[in-house]
Amino acid sequence: MAYYFPAGTKYFYSNTLASAKTITAVTNASPAVATSVSHGYTDLDPVLFASGWQDANATVFEVDQLTADTFSLLNLNATDTNVYASGSGTGTTQKVSTWVEIPQILTATANGGGIKYGTIDPLASRQATKQPIGFEAVGVDMKIGYDPANAVIQSMQAITRVFGKVALKLVLPGGGRVYGYGNLACSEFPEFGSKDSPIQLSVGVGFDGRAISYGA
Repeated sequence: MAYYFPAGTKYFYSNTLASAKTITAVTNASPAVATSVSHGYTDLDPVLFASGWQDANATVFEVDQLTADTFSLLNLNATDTNVYASGSGTGTTQKVSTWVEIPQILTATANGGGIKYGTIDPLASRQATKQPIGFEAVGVDMKIGYDPANAVIQSMQAITRVFGKVALKLVLPGGGRVYGYGNLACSEFPEFGSKDSPIQLSVGVGFDGRAISYGA
């Protein structure tokens, strides 16, 4: 049993995606196995998966290289064919590289990600019921130190101005990793608090797909 604490967590982003590799087949297995001729991936490479399976689309997975033409998408359990229709998971993968650490983070919080419920209220019943039907969209909000000369902050602001997307990676002190993918927003306007607090900027990433976690 492991517990993780936020102190020491590092946040990285990347907008460097390799050329897309065509996925010609994906198995309904746990983990799902993808077929891509001469994919070139090695174990634990993070890849962005674009798939006909909506529940796995726009999601970053680590891979387990099996053969020159096949690899597993770790933590993708595709055994339920009601969610992952047989033969419909094909698409592409792109390796994510050149991770850049987000500097001077003061606070970081998740937004969204809560459970969504549907209400079932039969006419003949005086007691309605709630049923989980999915999850809210998820993202990460950060406050970072204002530093207009910092090259990484300047790069994040440049990505923001063109509505750019990035992969986000959290590295936890115990070795756990969390990935997401979506639009980056980095404010250019400084935020002022008390005279004893550093001037801050707001940074956020809203995920297009799922957040996927891996242990050490």
